[in-house]
Amino acid sequence: MTEQVHDVRARSVPGQPDMWMFVLFESLLFTAYFSVYLVSRTQNPELFLQSQSHLDLRIGVANTIALLLSSWAIARCVQASREGNYRSALTNVFLTISFGVLFLAGKIVEWITQIRMGNTFTSDEFFQHYFFLTSIHCIHVLIGFVVLGVVVYQLWNPKRRSQQLVETGATYWHTVDFLWVLIFALIYVVR
Repeated sequence: MTEQVHDVRARSVPGQPDMWMFVLFESLLFTAYFSVYLVSRTQNPELFLQSQSHLDLRIGVANTIALLLSSWAIARCVQASREGNYRSALTNVFLTISFGVLFLAGKIVEWITQIRMGNTFTSDEFFQHYFFLTSIHCIHVLIGFVVLGVVVYQLWNPKRRSQQLVETGATYWHTVDFLWVLIFALIYVVR
């Protein structure tokens, strides 16, 4: 009997189905916007290359590393929670939040640097895309902090623990990280 239960759990998708619908919707929405960005880029490649050269790749890489580490930490949180090690799960969710805060701090520093250099939303088409994409992503990060707060709330008290909600929160956070990797590739790396 225990073997059957384990087999069913191993084959199920983690988290709530509604979150997977949200992930699909967000992925399609961002894919549409990425397509708009790429079309704009092909119509004016010189402007995009010139404007892109004002970005500091080191900050982009540091932000990417921070979010990848946050994904690693939330994955460890889920695993610890599955094993009943709630103290470790809490430690890892707080580590996830810390890496998220580090990401936001890096993004704010980058925005301030760009604005001081005279690169604003109205400077040119590249910076319109840059500020729009990074701002929308940061809003998702802020929403992610609320989601991670729910995960903390679930893990803190034994009466409220829900593995499904922990995994749903992790799914959202991984989506935010995945979208950043795509934004990083398009805005910072593709030349």
